[in-house]
Order: sequence, then structure tokens, then C-alpha cells
Amino acid sequence: MPGLLLALAAGGLAFAGGQTILAQRLWAGATALVLALLVFHILSSLKRGEFGLDLIAALAMGTALLFGENLAGGIVALMFTGGEALEAYAQRRAAREMSALLSRLPRSAARYENGRLTEVPLEALRPGDRLLVRRGEVVPVDGTVESPQASLDQSALTGEPLPVRHARGAPVMSGSTNAGDAFDLLARQAAADSTYAGIVRLVETAQRSRAPMVRLADRYALGFLALTLAIAGAAWVFSGDPVRLLAVLVIATPCPLILAVPVAIISGISRCAGRGVLVKEGGALERLAALRTVLIDKTGTLTGGRPRLVAVAARDGLAPDEVLRLAAALDQASAHVVASALVEAAGERGLALPSPQQVTEEPGAGVTGIVDGHVVAVGGWDFVTAQLTAAIVPDIAAARAEWTARPGTVVVAVAVDGALAGALLLADAVREEAQAVLGGLRELGVTRLILATGDEPARAEAIAAGLGFDAVLSNMTPQDKAAAVAAEHANGPVMMIGDGVNDAPALAAADIGVAMGVGASAGGASSEAAGIVILVDRLDRLIDAMRIARRSRAIALQSVVAGIGLSTLGMVAAAFGLLAPVEGALLQEAIDVAVILNALRALR
Repeated sequence: MPGLLLALAAGGLAFAGGQTILAQRLWAGATALVLALLVFHILSSLKRGEFGLDLIAALAMGTALLFGENLAGGIVALMFTGGEALEAYAQRRAAREMSALLSRLPRSAARYENGRLTEVPLEALRPGDRLLVRRGEVVPVDGTVESPQASLDQSALTGEPLPVRHARGAPVMSGSTNAGDAFDLLARQAAADSTYAGIVRLVETAQRSRAPMVRLADRYALGFLALTLAIAGAAWVFSGDPVRLLAVLVIATPCPLILAVPVAIISGISRCAGRGVLVKEGGALERLAALRTVLIDKTGTLTGGRPRLVAVAARDGLAPDEVLRLAAALDQASAHVVASALVEAAGERGLALPSPQQVTEEPGAGVTGIVDGHVVAVGGWDFVTAQLTAAIVPDIAAARAEWTARPGTVVVAVAVDGALAGALLLADAVREEAQAVLGGLRELGVTRLILATGDEPARAEAIAAGLGFDAVLSNMTPQDKAAAVAAEHANGPVMMIGDGVNDAPALAAADIGVAMGVGASAGGASSEAAGIVILVDRLDRLIDAMRIARRSRAIALQSVVAGIGLSTLGMVAAAFGLLAPVEGALLQEAIDVAVILNALRALR
């Protein structure tokens, strides 16, 4: 483009100095060079079976050279290359969030080897390696915190701006940035299998894809070319002036149809990435705007996917938080999922947990040990009852009876110094945002909401109660879920939301598959089958993505309609001799700039 601009400027100086022939040759030479490159590009595209509106630009430049309108041809060449450069800038600007994800991929990590730190390539890391993550560094692999605590900035993955504190033993995702002091990390995955590597693969897939609307724009190109040639031919035939034909061709070059759509779609994908939702291809973004049915898996999707403390009962004279503190302190020594839930609950309440002593665990039953000088037992009722030397407190027994009757819950008993101290109720609870999300889906045009779960009917109905589902499907196998998705296609576009390997067939069968929780599934079966991956463990980000998708699609259509409409009006004006070729080229460039800037509104 700089060379073309220089040639046009040199021609202008020559023309001003009376060197008309030299000026015409400079303008013609610059136009011919751009035309040759464009013809080569068009032929290459046709070999791949692709057809676009670049052909109109080639016709305009070729016609300008044929009729001796070299300045007009040079301006068309300049406007065309300028439009290409503007489109490339707009797409880079729109894809900034996705490019930022790719650029943050670390290349090496500091690994402890024989008591010393050694910098090793990322691909050399293996599960079980102990690593040092320095302040400001990106966590290289998925792992667990081995230091007392770590403060991580997860904004690049989740969109959350505030650093998150993680205690010893807490899992952390690769791709997070260390916002605090250096900490030790125990690798749980190889680098290629970690969260961030999975995200990078998904981003690369998204960048290579083309939205159906973009491909549809290419098909519209043939119709617009026919319209352009019809108006240009009529202008020449009825006026006898070939310059009018050229003016019509010039004002149709290049068409906003091929500029606005990809910019708006990429802008929408980029905004979704900034909100922690990775859209793998533009077609998924477009289909989000036309959903009618949504099937939702229960565990890990509608619910959190892991047990959480929901209630504490304590004997008279003992505070509930003290019961939890003693139980969680002892459970620090256990790897059981329920033990982890109690430790997490104590951390959320700000309870300081001392280290347990003389811990003995009976797998699947319970744990005993010494906490702050007290003999503590935590586990199932039968296990804890066997440790008692005092009578069962009536109010605790009543809590046991009430809680045990609840489907899908776990009751953990706690004994202190041989006496029953309390009981803890855990459940895989419905997400706090679930009700708002389901309401948001209704507002966005979804007419059917279906809960699909492998749970038995009583548990499924209990979870779905009051949430407004149109149907509850229980005892579902992976094949059953895929069949349910297929059956719903008759009602319109279908979305399936899931989080595990068992959901992969249904995610693949849906018009849009959404995988929840990248920490569990990036690079796995569910994220590979899904068109959209929610990177943060929040279901409400799906509503954000749907609103972004609808706005991006509306802006793309708005830009196309306005741009094509203005171009058509300009062609008609040129056909009647109201616009000269040079004026038409300048007007078309103004239209192109306007529609691209309008398409970039999808970023806001």
C-alpha cells in the first residue's frame, strides 16, 4: 500500500508539472500491478471453490485501464488495498482477547531437581513434579498449591478482575498469573493435558473457523455481482457513455458485505472470550441467537458438581462453627471428596485450622485423630457411634433422622472426646445463579427447558422443583441424552449444556454444545464435542454470551443492509451520470469505513 500511494502521489506531481503522459503511465502502472496480484488471488480462490466480491474490484480496475481512466483505476486500487488493510486492522482489534490468551502461553518452568531449581521446557513437565511459580509468572500446568497460600489473577481465563486466594492443597488452573509471593506447585497434569493448553487449542480452532453468515455472504456475492453488471450494462447501453459503466463498477468496489460480517462476528467472539466464554467457531455464535430448546445436565452444570456444606447441627453449649472447625481440621489429613468440602467450608467462614495429630483413617468410613488436644472422630453415623462413650444427644439424633430422609445428601457425624458433638449436612446444591439463568433463557426466546440427569427420579424432581423446567428426564445414560437432543430438533435449534465425558454424545448431537468448567474438561471429551466452553465455573456467563451473540449478529446484518443499500443507491446515481468514477471510488471508501466502524460496535 505505501508503494501504491507513492506512485499515485508521484503521478499527481507529474500531472501538476504538465507531464501528463508520465502521470498517466504512473497511475496505469500502479493499477496494473494491484490488478495482477488481485487476479492471481481470485484464481487461487476459485481453485478452492471460493467466490467473492473481489471480482468486482478486478473488473473496475481492468475497465479503468481499458478506457484510459488511469487515475480512477489508481484510486480504486488504493481504496481496495486500503479497505483490505482496514479490515485486517479491525479483525486484529476484534480478536485482541483471543490473541492475548495465545500470547500468554509460558515456554518453560522452574522445577525442583535434587534440591535445586532447574529451568525446563514446558513439554518436559510430568505429573508429580514440584515447581516454583514466581511473582508475575503464568502457572504452567494444572496442579495443587504446596505453599501455605497463593494469590492468583485468573482474569485472562474467567474475566474476574480480582485476585483469588488459594490455600494449601487447593487446585489451580494453568494460565492463571501469580499475583502474590512465589509459591510451590505440585503438577497434576502434563503441560499438553492442562487447562491452558486445552484453551489454546480451542482458541486456534476458533480463529481458523468461518461463520455460516460469512459463507452466506460469499454466496450473496454472485447475486450482487449480477446486480452490479446489470446496472453498469444498462447505464452504458442507454447513455452510450462507457465512463458511466466504469463509475458503477467503481462504486461497487469493495462491497461492505465481505467486510462487516467477519468483523462483527469476530468482535462478538472476542467479547465472549473477555467474559470467560470461549466460542470455538463463528457458527456457534450465530446459532446462539436462534435457540428454542435447552437441555441441561444436573451434576456440575445445574449444580456445583461437588458436595457443599449446607447445614450444621451442634449439641447444646457448642457453637456450630466449632463443630465445623474441629471436623475440618481433622479432615485436612484425608483426601476424600467430603473431607475436602468440609475444609473448603471452614476456609469460607474464615476458621483457622490447626494441624491434626495421630490421624487414623478407615477408608470410606471415617477419620480419628487429635485436634487441639481433643480426640475427634468424623465420618458416617455407624463409624462415629462406635467411638462414643457418652449417650447420643437427642437434638442431634433428630437432625440425623430429618437429614437422612433427604435424597442426594450426605450426613457426617462428629464426636469430640467420646461424646457426639454435632452433625454436618452436605449436598450437591443447585447453583445460586441457576434460577436467574433459567429466567434469562426464557427472556431470550427459549421455549423449552429440560433437565436431563442420570439421577433417580426422586432426586431429579427434588432438584428441579421450583426452577420452571418443562420436563425432567431421569435415569439417563449418555445415549439417552443424545437421543433426547435428537428428539427436540423438531422444536427448533437445540442447546445441550454439560460438563463431563458422559455428556459428550449429547453435546455433539446438539446444534450448540456448551461445556461447563474448563478446569475439568479442557482438552477432554466434553470440550472437544462442544462448540462453546465456559472457562469460569459460573452458569450465568452463558446469558452474557447469548446477549453478545444477538447483538453481534444484529450489528452484522445492520452493516450489510446499510452498506449494500448505500452502494446500490450510489450505483444508480452513477448510472444516471451524477457521479464520476473518481467520486464513486471516494464515496465507496467512505461507505466501507462506515460499515467497518459500525461492525466494531460489537466490541462494546
